[in-house]
Amino acid sequence: MGNGTSIGRVRGLGSAHEGAHHWLVQRFTAIGNLVLMLFLAVSLALLPDYSYAAVTGWASQTLVATALALLVISVFWHARLGLQVLIEDYVHDAGTKFGTLALLNLATIGGGAFGLVSIARIALGGAA
Repeated sequence: MGNGTSIGRVRGLGSAHEGAHHWLVQRFTAIGNLVLMLFLAVSLALLPDYSYAAVTGWASQTLVATALALLVISVFWHARLGLQVLIEDYVHDAGTKFGTLALLNLATIGGGAFGLVSIARIALGGAA
């Protein structure tokens, strides 16, 4: 059997049609991060002082706590997407790739959960 024509060699090896969705989600999370960071930076800058009581009082407001929670989710999701692409592009061994992606998922879920629990403790008055 010969190699056939050029088109015959690549038929069936085209796009998986998954890259556009991944790319769009990464851009959406980047825009969300920017908007939330600007909102939080401006509202934090408008505080009269930066004492522990003032900042925890600010963070326990419903709008601010919601924005902080959304920021934690968006930042960890954005980081996971970017690092997933890096791992998929540069880690070639299937077992190592699987293990690295599993560790990435555990780290981002763990970090996000820690951030959300911390925000919930402040918002609900449980921080001491």
